[in-house]
Parts: sequence; structure tokens; C-alpha cells
Amino acid sequence: MVLAVAGALVAAVALRIAGDALERPGVDEFYAQPPDAADGDPGGLVKSEALLGAPLASSAWRIMYRSTTADGDPVVVTGTVVVPWGPTPPGGRTVVAWGHPTTGSARDCAPSYGFDPFVGIEGLRWLLLRGYAVVATDYTGMGTDGPDSYLVGGTAGANMLDAVRAARELLGAQASDRVILWGHSQGGQAALFAAERAADYAPELDIRAVAVAAPAADLLGLMSAHLDDISGVTIGSYAFQAFADTYGDSVPGVQLDSILTPEAIAILPEMNELCLLSNIDRLHEIGEPVVGRFTTSDPTTTPPWSELLAENSAGSVAFDAPLFVAQGLDDALVVPADTTGFVAHERAQGMSVRYDQIPFATHATVAYLALPGMLEWLSRVTGD
Repeated sequence: MVLAVAGALVAAVALRIAGDALERPGVDEFYAQPPDAADGDPGGLVKSEALLGAPLASSAWRIMYRSTTADGDPVVVTGTVVVPWGPTPPGGRTVVAWGHPTTGSARDCAPSYGFDPFVGIEGLRWLLLRGYAVVATDYTGMGTDGPDSYLVGGTAGANMLDAVRAARELLGAQASDRVILWGHSQGGQAALFAAERAADYAPELDIRAVAVAAPAADLLGLMSAHLDDISGVTIGSYAFQAFADTYGDSVPGVQLDSILTPEAIAILPEMNELCLLSNIDRLHEIGEPVVGRFTTSDPTTTPPWSELLAENSAGSVAFDAPLFVAQGLDDALVVPADTTGFVAHERAQGMSVRYDQIPFATHATVAYLALPGMLEWLSRVTGD
């Protein structure tokens, strides 16, 4: 029996990989925006295509939809939708919006564009087994044309909420207005901003729960912890370019040469074209020579950069949904003390927060190791 089950799983994975391979030749065509792609309401579906390489016992689509930036400007975003096979429950399926961790900032770093667009959705199999529909945004500027948005909380939060709207348009009666927000690292920041904005931005959605793992919630703390290491150079290369693109025309002093050294500015074009996981060695090779010489001053204390880091840190607005936070105690990127401080801040605002501190979990493993606790918590707070 064990051999039969194992064989079935291997066959399912083989079919998924074969489907992914068959889709690759025409994949770039999907990401070309129609001339009127941005015209319409946020969350409107521009186009979709069914994917052959869907996870086991599910159907999946690649989507293009409308959203907005932190300043309210219209943008077009891409992503994926997955829904399990089987009868739709009364009232439709709860929709889980997934916010992915850092993959880069270039168009080709979009998860939906990858060979297996589902491999990075942490907990996907368990979410589908629970009957949830899952939608995963790529964020603005990835997948299809748009401004850089790395760690711009308002943009990423809107992208997650509008992804839910697009998924509901695609799925019709299969999808309810009940929403769970789930994100890791950069995606944790996105999920928190989505929760903070939901009542005003997407009041038709019922945010039932918010779960984050090692969230980039405190950008001042994150940047301060890595001012003089390679993580700071990599994160800073993505983030300072995105902040300059987002705020350069509206906030005085947001020019790259006001915070980055000439050596740092020189490496930005190549750094920002490289995706994190597939090019980590090359990113380090380019970035190591400017470690300690990346910024001209401390951005956490230098206006207007310090104000922008604070503005894009979560916690300025409380929300009604219960919050789950997981933090690995061996995380060398998101410092555990910063997450502990964020949790204390949220509780001080009167929010219901469960905080799981996981021994031995690193930044890479914390979302997976948090799943048993997170799923048990979801059952309790949502009744699903």
C-alpha cells in the first residue's frame, strides 16, 4: 500500500512537471499587457489562462488583474489561483491570499512566471486539503510591467486584496467573501498592510484571520540590523530603488544619491535584475565589495529615508481579525527581538495575537515549521 501511494505521488508530480514544461514556450505572451489593461476598477480581471501543471487534485490559473500603488495610481499585476477539486461548500470557499517572501524585484522573478509557480506557496497542499481557494500575487513590477514595489507596504497590501477580488471574479460562486491573509517575510509585511487597509480599501471582503511568518514588519529594525552586511546590500538594492521609484516625484530628497554611495548606485542595475534564490552567489559576488560602503549615512536616522522606512513598517493601524505571528529563534535575517517588539505593539493596540516562537527555525524554514500551529489556530479562530 505504501509503495502504491508513493507511486501515485511520484506520478502526480511527474504530470505536474510535464504540464509546466508544455506551458513554457508561450509563457511570455501572457505577461504582455493589452493597451487598456489598467482601465477599470481595482481587482478587475484582465485575463486568465488555465495551467496544465496544477497541483494534485486541483485546478489552477495564471491571472492578470488591476490594482493600485500606495499612492492610488492604477497598475496591472499578475499571479496565480488554485482551487481544489470537489463540491463547493455552502456559501463558497474561503479564499487564502498568499504573500510570497523575497524572490527579487525584476519581472522574471515573479513566482507565477517560474517553471513551477506553486512550489513557493508555503502550506499550499494543506490549505487545499482544507477546501480553501488560494490566490498568490506577484506584486507590482513583477511578472508584467509596473513600478518597483519591493517593501512598499501600501502597494503590496493593495495587490493582495485585489488578487482576492480577481480570484472571486474568476471563480464565481466557488469563492466566498471570507478571506485569510497568509505571508512570509516580505509577504508578511504585505499581509499586515492588507489587513490594515482592508476596511477602507476592500470593505466587501470579510478578513477572518491574518497569519505571518518572520514578517518584515519593522523596516527600521530590519535595516538597522543589516547596515554592514551582505543582506543589507541585497535588501537595500531592491528596496532603495523601489522607494525612489515610488516616492521620488512626491517626497523631496528621495534620490538615490542622497543615501547611497556612488559604488552602491553603480551595482544597482545588475543587482535588481537578479532573482534572489537562483542567483544568490552572483548577488553576493557583486555586493560584497560595497559592504560597509553601501550607504552614505544611516538610513534609519536620515530623513526622508527614515520616515519612509517607518511609513512602510506595519502596526500603524489596528485591525479586528485575529493575528498569528511565527518567528524562528535561529532567524538571522528578521531578528527575533524585532518581531517580539512588533507583537507587543499589536497587543498594546488591543489586538488578539498568538505568537509562536519556534526553536531552531531559520528565516528559510520558519513558515513550514509554523504550519502545524498555524493550521490548528486557524481551525479555532475561523471554525474551518
